[in-house]
Amino acid sequence: MLFEFLVIAFVLLSQALGDKHNSTYHNPILPGFHPDPSCIFVPDLDDTFFCASSSFLVFPGVPIHASRDLRTWKLISNALSRAEQLPILSTVKRATSGIWAPTLRYRKGKFYLVTTLVFDDFPKNSTTRFDNFVITTRNPYRADAWSQPVHFNFTGYDTSPFWDDEDDDDNVAITGTHAWEVSPGIQKIDVNLRTGAVGKEVNIWNGTGESAPEGPHIYRRDGYYYVLIAEGGTGHGHRVTMGRSKDIDGPYEGHPRNPVLTNVNTTSYFQNVGHADLFQDRRGKWWAVALAVREGPDGSYPMGRETVLTPVTGEAEGWHLDNLGPVQRGEGGLVDASPVHLAFKAGSKLPPEFVYWRIPKEGNYRTTTRGLELVSSSANLTGADGRSAEPKGQTFIARRQVHSLFTFSATFDISSLRTHGQEVGVSVFLDQLHHYDLGIAILNGTAQFRLRGITTVPTFISNDIALVPFPITWLGRLVFEIRAANITHYTFLVGPVGRPAEARVIGYAPGLGLTWGFTGALLGVYATTNGEAEEFNTCVSDWKYIGAKQAIE
Repeated sequence: MLFEFLVIAFVLLSQALGDKHNSTYHNPILPGFHPDPSCIFVPDLDDTFFCASSSFLVFPGVPIHASRDLRTWKLISNALSRAEQLPILSTVKRATSGIWAPTLRYRKGKFYLVTTLVFDDFPKNSTTRFDNFVITTRNPYRADAWSQPVHFNFTGYDTSPFWDDEDDDDNVAITGTHAWEVSPGIQKIDVNLRTGAVGKEVNIWNGTGESAPEGPHIYRRDGYYYVLIAEGGTGHGHRVTMGRSKDIDGPYEGHPRNPVLTNVNTTSYFQNVGHADLFQDRRGKWWAVALAVREGPDGSYPMGRETVLTPVTGEAEGWHLDNLGPVQRGEGGLVDASPVHLAFKAGSKLPPEFVYWRIPKEGNYRTTTRGLELVSSSANLTGADGRSAEPKGQTFIARRQVHSLFTFSATFDISSLRTHGQEVGVSVFLDQLHHYDLGIAILNGTAQFRLRGITTVPTFISNDIALVPFPITWLGRLVFEIRAANITHYTFLVGPVGRPAEARVIGYAPGLGLTWGFTGALLGVYATTNGEAEEFNTCVSDWKYIGAKQAIE
């Protein structure tokens, strides 16, 4: 029985499997900002695996990745790609708010994605803090095929659907958890996915006694219901535990070897392991995905919570992975694609890897003959208070950092910068209170390169790291660059186009300052007037990203 053999062998370094025909997979399978994974195997669609992950305030949201061999993963769509699906996302406050922990499931030709929009600035006991909903599709390879949400009432989060074989498609058991500070434990309700009607709520398990029991998923095997949950909070105490029962409503007995998955009290480079989901491959073998962070020697993990994979057994030998190559369908590229070079041809559509902080202001981004044209926002990347949505948006577009060591650069036409406060540049951005920006700004009539940062880690800092006068011989287009040459610090450079020998290092910033909360580092470009009145346009060209190394130990 599953309960008897579920000892998760969590091999976090690159793993070569049993026999000479086996392939190798590398953790993390979804590097960078891809937390709270939920994955399934769908034989009906060419024996393909699909994974969803949390997106919080990033839009488009809930990236869907697909693989045929658990080794190569491709972004095939974003389940939340239209503003009308969830318009309130444009006004949600606080970086820990937004889309939490989606669960992806497949039944009779249809994909179901159940998740929660969390208003994390509301009081813990607020009955309006959580907005739960389901979206569906029969074609996960197209973003526009995902449906409008059907909302249902549950005062909690981490909602996950489960069907017994005899259930009809519309009626489903959904597990979730209340705010653990208010009422810790795993709850179950019956929901009609067509109407959103809900039934009676039942507390089915409270876990093993650790804090924050959450992230539940139910599975059925050999006459038992198994509930898999996370405990300990999404930090160093994170762990995965399991219980089982003959009745879906409980009572559940805990696994005798709980926790079944954790890296608590280890020196592993991969830490905070938890929030797992289980699935089988075409041979019937069980696998688990979970979130983890790669924690540097200084405690930093700016890439945030990532998706890792492990066999579900005490005996890792014999697990076979076919080398089938990437999925061909879908809208995006491989999750760790490198190099990436975009010139932004006129009228071209931006790839689905590009994201914004909240729903973007329409018209602020378009591809032209000069490249990607940005219309400046009044607000800079911090905004008025570092947590609220800006009424007129923040002009910022980015992609996830997906390699430990990398070089990212973008070329700017700076000819439109004329008046005080106008600024363009590049940023490594975690959220409004945690980011480093290298730009050229007009300050009291003078153009200067400015490297500035804001962070609350280890204490609150908001200052200019460096101010360097603009060389008059650099008129024209400039290349701004961010590098991670080691796992603890970022380097910021700028230079004139076509003259790389003249590029200057403006300064450095620690990754520890981006180690906070639930998200991960984004690399992008911005345009702002810093609160001044005169709006301007600028153009970005030659967007380049080169991944140099994936650190795994």
